[in-house]
Amino acid sequence: MAGTKLGSASVPENMADALSSSSAMEALASLSMASEELALSLALELSASLSATTKSKRPVVRRTTTTKGNEDGGDASYPIPLPDSIRACCATKSEKNALATASVCTESILSSLEKIASGGTKASEEMRKLESERYEVESRGDIMATALHLRGCANRGSQALAAQNYRTAAEAVREYRRLLSTTKPRTSQTALLIAGDYTIQTHERTRQVMKQTILERYEAAVAKGDLAALSDLTPILGLLEMADQGVGMYLRFSRSTLSKSMDDPKPQPSQDPNAKEVVPQTPVQVPVCQSLAKVFNVGVMHLRHHLPMVAHSLGEADGDAALVQLVHLEVEKRAIAAVRQYEQEKQLEEMEKVGERVAALIEEKYVVIGILDFEGEGFLSSSLGGGSGLLQALMGLDDKYQPIATEISSKKPFDFEEHDCGFTEELGHLADVDAAMDEAALCLQHTESYERFIRHAVDQVLQARALRLQQKREERKRQQQSEEEKRMEAGGAGNQGASANDSKDEITDEGKQIEILPPHTPLNEAVAELGGHYSGLERSLLLASMQRAFLNATFPGDQNYNPIAILSGRTRGAPGFRALQTSVVEECLYAAQRSTMRAFATGHTGTASVAANYCADALGRVLLEVLSRRAELGISLLKPGEGLLVGQGGLFGQAAGLIRGAATGRAKSERNVGTKGTAGAGAHEDSNMMRYRVELGIARACANLNDLEVAVDYTQRLENKFLAEIDSSYPSCHETEQLRMCIKSLGSATDSFKLASNNSVEQLVSTIMTRVRSIANDAMGTDGAASASYLSSTVIGGGKATDRSTVRMNYDLDDEAYELAQVSEGYLSRLCSSIDELIEPLRVHLVPRLSDAVVLGVLSGASKRMEATMRRSRFTALGALSMDSDIRYFLNFAKERLDSPDMSSNVAICKACKPLARLSQIALLMNVDDLEDVVDLISVSKRKNNWDLNLEDAKAFLSLRVDFEGRKVNELLRISDEQE
Repeated sequence: MAGTKLGSASVPENMADALSSSSAMEALASLSMASEELALSLALELSASLSATTKSKRPVVRRTTTTKGNEDGGDASYPIPLPDSIRACCATKSEKNALATASVCTESILSSLEKIASGGTKASEEMRKLESERYEVESRGDIMATALHLRGCANRGSQALAAQNYRTAAEAVREYRRLLSTTKPRTSQTALLIAGDYTIQTHERTRQVMKQTILERYEAAVAKGDLAALSDLTPILGLLEMADQGVGMYLRFSRSTLSKSMDDPKPQPSQDPNAKEVVPQTPVQVPVCQSLAKVFNVGVMHLRHHLPMVAHSLGEADGDAALVQLVHLEVEKRAIAAVRQYEQEKQLEEMEKVGERVAALIEEKYVVIGILDFEGEGFLSSSLGGGSGLLQALMGLDDKYQPIATEISSKKPFDFEEHDCGFTEELGHLADVDAAMDEAALCLQHTESYERFIRHAVDQVLQARALRLQQKREERKRQQQSEEEKRMEAGGAGNQGASANDSKDEITDEGKQIEILPPHTPLNEAVAELGGHYSGLERSLLLASMQRAFLNATFPGDQNYNPIAILSGRTRGAPGFRALQTSVVEECLYAAQRSTMRAFATGHTGTASVAANYCADALGRVLLEVLSRRAELGISLLKPGEGLLVGQGGLFGQAAGLIRGAATGRAKSERNVGTKGTAGAGAHEDSNMMRYRVELGIARACANLNDLEVAVDYTQRLENKFLAEIDSSYPSCHETEQLRMCIKSLGSATDSFKLASNNSVEQLVSTIMTRVRSIANDAMGTDGAASASYLSSTVIGGGKATDRSTVRMNYDLDDEAYELAQVSEGYLSRLCSSIDELIEPLRVHLVPRLSDAVVLGVLSGASKRMEATMRRSRFTALGALSMDSDIRYFLNFAKERLDSPDMSSNVAICKACKPLARLSQIALLMNVDDLEDVVDLISVSKRKNNWDLNLEDAKAFLSLRVDFEGRKVNELLRISDEQE
């Protein structure tokens, strides 16, 4: 179409020219229109030619002369040139129709295809023939190479045998056997025929002589116990397919060696020729623990030295598994006998029964009956002279200023063995029983160490067996792939399926798992029985050790009290600055730790789990009960007036009387023995000594409450230490997880100690609450009793007599009274001073958490008393301001007395002490300027969750304002109630 024009624009020849022209859009449009016109003209010409052919009965063929436009002389009626075959057919057989023409064309095409197919078949036959010839040549080459290799192996084996190089000869025999086994039967037979009879006879002679020679030498080495010869000959057995026979002979050697090493108690003779002859001596009885260690060490060392060689040389015949079984049986037989002998010598079964009976008595003594009621042995027993005797002991008022632990009221010394529930009589002294437990734990430890080693050896043997099986499978797989490739090249499938199935069955038979050792062996059962006896005796020893700690603490001497260990860096005057703890918790927790860690050191998870359960039970029941009772006793000794704390008659009530009585008695004894000195010297101790004695008594009484907090901290540390020990010493398995759960049961004991500590604080607050109410009544002037003035005598903290009627709670203030109240000491100052005098000894001698709880309890009681008194008072506007100032002062007082960082804000204090929060809310309510603001105040405070007063309380307090009418108060709060 080059040079064609459509209208005024020239038509490009193709689309590439159209796109490269200056106006691509117009060029493309011209090309499209020209193509449409050409297609239309060709269609018209084709239609005209077809219509002309169908109108005549025969196709009209017009022969024309050759022209430039039709050089081939074709039919001019066809616009498309016809093929030469159709054109020739039309020229010779013009009478036929178009169908005949098409048939001729089809036959021509079919003839061409047949010629092509016949040529391809002939070529394929030639290719297959060439491939078969190549495969035949390669097979003959393989057969020849195999024959040469067989002859070389036979010659090399014969020469090595002649030179007594047995290992090289054995390797040649194995290579000869491998060649025959890895090649096809037809190939191997042909190769043997080519190699000749000489090769076969030479190989057989070498193999027979090698077997006979190696067996004779091996038997001689076994008989002599020659380990070096066995090490050289054992690998050769595997090469000669004599692994089964070698396993049996090696096991006989191992049994003989083990028996000689395990059963021979005599020392090895000296190799020094100059050494003197050893004189026979009486055989020494070897301890069972040492004999067990010897048996286990011999078995372990034998496996460590021999198992690698046996696994390498005799592993194909499961020689390694057989060796492990033999060693374990020999060790197990002797270990079980040693364990039974140990149990009989120590009479563990009988001792365990006795220990269980003693443990039951100890638990009954301290848990069921209670130490305060058992055979007069408690703190308030007659040995201490009742309650006064205990106060004397707490304050150190014996005749020589020493703890009352050796002689009391001219009685005989305290016999601990008499009160140990028969432990010493039935089982022996604590030190002896503890040593016996060490020995039993060592036996268990030896057994468990051996058990872990033998189980590890079994795992390694099974892994080696699985690795050998995997290598066999890979080798056979490679052989099958090689044979398959050769078979595919030869063009036949052969017996592929049969050979694959045979190999699969053989591998399946070899891959069956074997049980080298059962999951539970007789040795495990014997050790479990020994562990049961050990655990029972360990529990009895633990309870007896705790009992000794309880008995030691019966007499409050200086050696039984120490500064509290869970606090550090306390500043002077801070809560807990002078806090003490008794020796009970430390001794009991040490006994529990020693007992449980000794059980953990055995490595036996069952024994360790039982010991952990016993430890949690002893701490959560026995120690908890004793500490709770001791806390109750300490609280009773702190009772204000009757005990060590300040009472209604001043600080020195019964405690002061005991101090004076002790001093007077000491002065009389000095006069009786003629002691010289100033008249009246020593008749009364000075105030400083009295202060020291009382503070010492308070500190020791508070130590009983601190013990519960110490027990909480120590038990948590003990649990963490046990868990760390488990993580570092025990493998990850199901039994270890069970042991971990047993250890975590100590958490319940910790929670029990916390609960008991909270209960003891509540009991202490309840005990001193009577005194708190008395202080509050006296400070606010609401006590109607006409008694002597408060603190009328000289007190321990200093001070002077003050008339109780001079200052009282009064909020019905005018201007003059308000000004006077601002410059004078109010009732709240007296109240806080008296509370300080009461709780200050407790604050410095209790741990901070307990101190804060006591302070909050005292403030709660005082706040309730203040609220009750306010309900009977009248308030002016100035009085409400004075009340708000007093409540703020009271909150600041509470904030200064609390130690916890969480109590550093008024909001936190109010949340912790609801009665004090009510006082703060009452102050806000009473200081409203207008009654209309009350509803907003209450609603806003409730939305902030800072309102505890109900509407009745609000009505009652608002009615106390002299400037608020009761009718308006009722109407306003009634409307608010209806809105809610």
